[in-house]
Amino acid sequence: MSFRILLNPRLLYVVRCGDILQTNSPLYNSSRFIQKHWDPKYKKLRAAKFIKVDLPNYEDTKKSYDEFTEEEIRTKMKEQGIKPEYPHIEKPMFISSTGEVFEAYVPPEGDGKVSPISKEGAKQTWEFVEKKGKSMLAVRKIRNFDEDFEVRDFLNLAQDVYIKAHETMANRDKELLQQYVTEKAYPEAVYNIDRKTIHWKFLQSIEPPRMVHARTTSIITKDNVFGQLTVRFHTQQVLAVYDRFGRLIHGSEILAKDVLEYIVFEKHLSNQYGTWRIHAKIIPDWKPLPEPGRMTYVVEKEQSSDSKGVSTVPDDLKRSKEPPSVPNDIKPVASPSGTAKTVEFL
Repeated sequence: MSFRILLNPRLLYVVRCGDILQTNSPLYNSSRFIQKHWDPKYKKLRAAKFIKVDLPNYEDTKKSYDEFTEEEIRTKMKEQGIKPEYPHIEKPMFISSTGEVFEAYVPPEGDGKVSPISKEGAKQTWEFVEKKGKSMLAVRKIRNFDEDFEVRDFLNLAQDVYIKAHETMANRDKELLQQYVTEKAYPEAVYNIDRKTIHWKFLQSIEPPRMVHARTTSIITKDNVFGQLTVRFHTQQVLAVYDRFGRLIHGSEILAKDVLEYIVFEKHLSNQYGTWRIHAKIIPDWKPLPEPGRMTYVVEKEQSSDSKGVSTVPDDLKRSKEPPSVPNDIKPVASPSGTAKTVEFL
């Protein structure tokens, strides 16, 4: 039996006994020379499997820094995204708030108690009109940086910031507090809420808030301008402060009081993202001293002479079995536990 093979670039024919058998042979399939996947469906995903990596040039690592030219150093740093080094050692500094109240407002004596139709009330009104000139110039300068600035809209914003700042202090949220107070007022506010529980509530405004003072100043350069506005708040609030032992040291949760305050708001006018924040509180000299808080202390028990322990009672208490004398202006209040006492300064 004889076979005759006919070679074709595409087909392989095998001839046997007059019959032709057609077969496809991979040896003569031209598609094997094409570097292409048979299914283009996931072409991009297959391409993402390969990552081009720039291998380091080890010849350059053997060279010292002095052997490179300035142009080669500049090119290498630009390729790697490294900023050039500067010879000076100055560091960037950003001033977001001032450290004081410039040209602080002096509240008139008896404000909030004197009738505007009386002699003293008319005197206060005249003094306010006298100082209004500089405030209007400051407001005009604020409008150079903020064209949409209006005193009426600012007063609504100031009252909102005032309420939110006190609520944030009562909740002891120190991170959120930075949005409502400046860097000068922040440490003072944190110190006042340290180891205390505060219950604060805003009831109503006895008088609408009023802007009484406005000033602007520049720091370091003339373009770095800050603005300060003093707002008069006459409100009714409820405040109760408890110490770390849970004892009331100031105020009351059921007694509302009228509060007259002068709050200074500051804004970095040169910063387009600047906001009005509480900067300081003006306390006039004629204001009477506030009622001091009640002091809480622990009285240690005196150990008997039969016990082996060492007594920690002071020497002045050891000489007499009577309790220490209390000044006339201090009223002791017994604690329910008997181990701690609270004294109230009258």
